[in-house]
Parts: sequence; C-alpha cells; structure tokens
Amino acid sequence: MRSFILGAAGILTGILLLGVTAQAQQSNPFPAGAGRDTIAVACTQCHRAGPITQLRMGEDGWRRQVYNMMLRGAQIKPDEIDDVVKYLATNFGPGVPIPGPAPTPVKLPDGAGADLVTGACGTCHGVDRVVAVARPGRQWEAIVHRMVAIGAPIDANQAGQIISYLQTNYGAAPKAP
Repeated sequence: MRSFILGAAGILTGILLLGVTAQAQQSNPFPAGAGRDTIAVACTQCHRAGPITQLRMGEDGWRRQVYNMMLRGAQIKPDEIDDVVKYLATNFGPGVPIPGPAPTPVKLPDGAGADLVTGACGTCHGVDRVVAVARPGRQWEAIVHRMVAIGAPIDANQAGQIISYLQTNYGAAPKAP
C-alpha cells in the first residue's frame, strides 16, 4: 500500500511539473531562436520581460545593454554574448513592431526635420512618445545622441536636423531657479 501511495504521488508530481512547464513555455514572451533561453533566464531574474520587449536597439546598443546588465549581475557567459546580442537585435531591433496597440498617430508641425522625426524616430517607437513632453534644447540633444548610440538609423547631419526641429517645435525654456 505504501509503494502504491508513493507511486501515485510521484505520478501526480510529474503531471503537475509538466503542467507548470507547459504553462511557462506558453507564456514566454520571447520568440524562438538562439539566445532565447539565456534571455528568458538571465534577464527575468531581476525584471519582467516588458522592458526588453519594448526596447528597440541595434546590435551596438544591445551589446552595451548586455554588458551593462552583466556588470549588474546578469548571469550571461562570455560565449553566450554574441548569440544574445544577435537575438535581441533581430527580435527587438529598429523596425520590429512593438507588441500591443499601435501608437497614436501624430501630425507634426511642418518644418525641416519633420520627415526625419516621423521616419527615423518612428522606426523604433511611436512619434507620440517623442513629442509627449516639451524639453529644454540640451535634453533633445542628449536624447537624439543616445538614440544614435543605440542604433537609430541616422547620420550626424540628420541628427542635427532632428535636434533643431525638436528644439524649435517641442522645446521648453529651462526653469529659473
């Protein structure tokens, strides 16, 4: 009788574990590919998948992000880095649609640079996100340069046009102390 109970408990445990594993696989927000398992384990130990699936960076940007996270404790082995970076850039790079509802369409004011903002900025995220907050000129400059560093598909001349456009149309004077 005791062996029957132990056997039944073992079978029940196995069924429960299979159910949990199947549920985890179904709820995994990361597309299949080399590097997926590393991402699913290493990244979600500290935060949810949302921040990863919402970012859009090129390989250089993702490589910097991976190294940054490794310095913070992410358990990614040196021989896994290239697969992880390629996986992230392929699945969450510029031009890959962000899951969820489409961004709110925005009609930008006419001017030199408007098409660049729509085309270049809109490649990775909605233009609504770009123009949601007026910012002092230096902030626009820092933001655009950061976007270039993480893979925005623009050159230095285009970055200058975008900065000028955003400062003119969505700039705010710094607050007095």
